[in-house]
Amino acid sequence: MSTPKDNNGLFTDGPERFSGKVNSIPLSDVDSTKPGETSIGQLVSNATSQMSSLVRSEIELAKTEVIGEVKKGAIGGGLFAVAGVIALYSSFFFFFFLAELLSVWLARWAAFLIVFVLMLVIAGLLALVGFQRIKKIKAPEKTVQSLKDTKQILPNKARKDSTLAANEGLYTSAPAASN
Repeated sequence: MSTPKDNNGLFTDGPERFSGKVNSIPLSDVDSTKPGETSIGQLVSNATSQMSSLVRSEIELAKTEVIGEVKKGAIGGGLFAVAGVIALYSSFFFFFFLAELLSVWLARWAAFLIVFVLMLVIAGLLALVGFQRIKKIKAPEKTVQSLKDTKQILPNKARKDSTLAANEGLYTSAPAASN
């Protein structure tokens, strides 16, 4: 039974069904009250809930994009594993037989050398196909663009704070505390 594919290779039918729908809390209506009647507390509450909803939506978008790319990576990794198993175990007896067959017409050492080179070529081709599949994995472009757009919306001070936080990583040294 074949499973129809759609959406850039993502499964859309059968037991592997994948939904691209992003569930999120809807943003509150900005115009639900008359101008001048909204208190500062309500404005802060609305802004907080909208930012929270935006962050949740960004996380859901990232999850949705990454799932498809992980599947592609798993296929490429599986091909590497298959190449190793075939080269190491199952092909041994066939290639031994082939070398013995060639030794009828050639010197035994030459027959085994030819078979050895053939084994290396087959393993190399399988590894190349696996590498090409892994190389096709893309970054979550929509999420990256959405985060860049969100960064432009942030107020100037928040943008500076996020830039400073982004530059501080696991291997950067913390600023020295002055006493």
